[in-house]
Amino acid sequence: MSLTLQQRLARIDVRVEELGFWRERETLAVENWQFEGAPIAMGGFWPKKDGTVTFDTEASVPEHWALEDVRLLIDVGGESLITLTPVGSGAEKRFGLDPFHQEFPVPARRFEIHVDAVARLPFGEPVREPRLTRAHLAWIDQPVHELALLLRQVSEAAHFLGAHEVVPHLITAAENTFAALDWPSATQDYVARTAPQHGQQKIWQLPPLKPNPEGLRQDHRASVSRALKDLTAALKELKARYPQQGKLGITGHAHIDLAWLWPYDETRRKARRTFNTALRLMERFPDFVFNQSTAAYYAQIEEDDPALFQEIVAAVKSGQWETIGGMWVEPDTNMPTGESFVRQILYGQRYFEQKFGVRHRVCWLPDCFGFSPALPQLLQQGGMDSFFTIKVNWSETNKFPHDLFFWEGLDGSQVIAHTFDNPVRGYNGSTEPEAILGTWGNFRGKTLHDESLLAVGYGDGGGGVTPEMLERQAQLADFPAIPTLSPVRVEDVYARMHAIPATEIPVWQGEIYLELHRATLTTQSHTKRLHRHAERALITAETVASLAHMLGGARPESLELAWRKVLKNEFHDILPGSGIREIYEDAERELGEALATGLDAQQAGLTALVGQLPKGEGKNALVVVNPDLHARPVRVELDGQAIALDAIVPPLGILVLDEKALAPTAGLSVSKQKLENSLIRVTLNADGTIASLFDKRSGREALAGRGNQLWVYPMDKPRNWDAWDLEDDYVKNGQELTSFESLEVTESGPHRASIQIVRKFRDSTITQTLQLFANSPRLDIQTDLDWHDRRVLLRTLTPVDIRSDLATFECAFGVVRRTTHNNTSWDEAKFEVPAHRFADLSETGFGVALLNNGKYGHSIKGNVLGLSLLRAPIYPDPLADEGEQSFVYSLLPHAGAWHEGGVREEALDLNQTLLAIRASDVATGVQTPIAVSGMPAGLGGLKASEDGNALVLRVYEPAGGRGRLDIAPREGWQLSDPVNILEEAVDRAAGPDLNPFEVRSWLIQPS
Repeated sequence: MSLTLQQRLARIDVRVEELGFWRERETLAVENWQFEGAPIAMGGFWPKKDGTVTFDTEASVPEHWALEDVRLLIDVGGESLITLTPVGSGAEKRFGLDPFHQEFPVPARRFEIHVDAVARLPFGEPVREPRLTRAHLAWIDQPVHELALLLRQVSEAAHFLGAHEVVPHLITAAENTFAALDWPSATQDYVARTAPQHGQQKIWQLPPLKPNPEGLRQDHRASVSRALKDLTAALKELKARYPQQGKLGITGHAHIDLAWLWPYDETRRKARRTFNTALRLMERFPDFVFNQSTAAYYAQIEEDDPALFQEIVAAVKSGQWETIGGMWVEPDTNMPTGESFVRQILYGQRYFEQKFGVRHRVCWLPDCFGFSPALPQLLQQGGMDSFFTIKVNWSETNKFPHDLFFWEGLDGSQVIAHTFDNPVRGYNGSTEPEAILGTWGNFRGKTLHDESLLAVGYGDGGGGVTPEMLERQAQLADFPAIPTLSPVRVEDVYARMHAIPATEIPVWQGEIYLELHRATLTTQSHTKRLHRHAERALITAETVASLAHMLGGARPESLELAWRKVLKNEFHDILPGSGIREIYEDAERELGEALATGLDAQQAGLTALVGQLPKGEGKNALVVVNPDLHARPVRVELDGQAIALDAIVPPLGILVLDEKALAPTAGLSVSKQKLENSLIRVTLNADGTIASLFDKRSGREALAGRGNQLWVYPMDKPRNWDAWDLEDDYVKNGQELTSFESLEVTESGPHRASIQIVRKFRDSTITQTLQLFANSPRLDIQTDLDWHDRRVLLRTLTPVDIRSDLATFECAFGVVRRTTHNNTSWDEAKFEVPAHRFADLSETGFGVALLNNGKYGHSIKGNVLGLSLLRAPIYPDPLADEGEQSFVYSLLPHAGAWHEGGVREEALDLNQTLLAIRASDVATGVQTPIAVSGMPAGLGGLKASEDGNALVLRVYEPAGGRGRLDIAPREGWQLSDPVNILEEAVDRAAGPDLNPFEVRSWLIQPS
């Protein structure tokens, strides 16, 4: 009778399953378990399940078992670190124990077992009723194990090769293998062995089963060995007729989210489990190569388990362990400021070089939610010319057009980028034929290059590679018509890609926007604002301390430890808001500590700076410090009092004013319907929205409708990924908040005026204070939320009297321009986009900007400026953004384009005010430790160098211009040669001092 190929494959699968039931020759229960020092029976529930618990016992291997074929099979009921120690010896072996790693080689005939366990699964799911499920020793029939796996692979390859002409030959080879087996049939042994089979488990009542059924006899085993040999030979023959197609470089990997569905303390345990597993696999499989990114993980292992760290150092030296990535963590790349990216690379590369003697060329970011166009330049300056991700494959609307390409950043810097599209768990890949054939089949760059990459190993929650993955990889070396598999170092794969002629490689220019997970720009917004303020506090603290040093004060102290807290919490499941409640408790505590460190350091820097100022007659002076590269009007709040003056503080300058000179800028007035100064006039509607925002300088009305509309969207209920996603139909059920509880003048000048409006939505309260400084061109909207509603999105919308098909959004060290229309599916997909401190819509001669001090989710479609203020998802944190939080956003009308109208400068002022301190016996006037003039530039940082006694000044061109920049340190200091972000000397081609969006750094040395 003739069967179809699919029917024949189904028959093979049934027989392969049966073959697997004979894998264990003999078994022996492991008994006498202790749970936290007290007895626990096999199958027993844990007496407690909070925190980390321990299991202990001892096992002995029968003398007639071949020790190299003995395995411990164990499931204690949770994710664990298992330690096996030979009795009488300290040569312990550790492994990670989880649902994918439950079988381990034994270290001796007699050994102790110790397990540290938590009642959780790898993705943080609680095990509600954890119990000791399984623990036995098994003498593995190695030929049976190998043959069963090989036959499974033949079947899987035949299935996924589809219509390939080799498929009938593969099926025939498998059928011939089964025909050659001499198989047992004794009833009691056979029924007991096959009882786990799916069909047998459906039987109403199985007969009594033999407790320890016999394995294969020697003649049976001999037939298995012959069949294995013959099948291998048949596959090699088919391989000669149907050669392997393509190449996949296999890198062992374990993606470990620094914190996600589990708290950071659990991550520390996950890392120890995963890294021990990888090291043990290296002992069994000498060709196995494992890669692991994230300097922070190595630093924590160095602290938690020094012996494990030294094993890793040795494996790195041997070439089996590849540290990779060059960053402190795998950060989100939409929201960190440019200087944060610099520190990720600076501290990451320095750590890898100091501890392992390596510097990385590949930026490894498989799982981030879109990529800033600032990255290519910073990667290049940090020694990385290559970039890896697979997240671009997640876009839901438009397919990213390349998987091997040059990624070109804002300034024109390029890195070679590669992404693979693995249909089986993505970057948590495996080596079964479906993954191998699918990944190669999806590789569009094969016309440019004959090799792609595949990372294999369970991940997100760690775990990593399994022995079966490596056994499969070895077996597939003999298979026909599939890609060649080779263990690789990732950096070697990229080195071969760099050999492709550059003119043949396509180029993607600018941001890589992910058409998914847009809500990560808003979720857990309190954490985002803390992060923004901690970043800025540290940058400013370093700047002030450096200025004080240049005036004669002490060398600034390193703030690296505080920076590490900020960098850690930029991880791509912390800062985006996609984690459990516990990690935000940790994040807000740590970011709060970093913020406090920065603010304390600022105060210390100010005090030191005042101590270096010239002495004078001013008994009660105000010292104002400008920590940025553009001149700014005096606009500060000191001791709770607003101060707005006509005086100007030069870039990186210090202005000392006598108290008698603190007269406010004239022209400020306020009523319940109006706020006005010499620059703008704001008029309110009866409902508290803005009726008019009039720019007196240009004589233009900024609005085309009611400004500062507050909208709530109760249909913020994504189909998947609650904390991550914002569906495009949320607007269909929007409700504007038009009523208010109260509206009153709360501050009437002369330096600042304010109107407070209180609104209610269901169980939540929104208090907004419209503030106008006497010398400010912008309207600040201080917003205080007391939020107690779930799955509701809060946004502000302002239609402006501007027409332009492009809007400008600030990103790290520059801006991104995006369309305001929906002409294409690419335009339409960008209904919520990232921006840092401002988004701007300008036409020739005039524009309006929307500024903020801690928000990231924006929209500008048509003429409407939109900003997402808060979300309230219920997974994975049911109380995300519950309670109180405060932030400010602002409306700024301006003349000219955004870079002509002071938009960036006002956005910086909103995020980092001038610093002010009262002082006595100092001379009034201006001090400029370092004079910077020429074209407009942004300050990246001014800090102590990592080595030596210099300072490092970093600037960037923010708007796409080019020109001269003059830097003149005060007497006693000199500007040295330019350096990169690793603070190493670089050569630079002659030309303007700053090119479009260029980031430049210099050492400033004592002369």
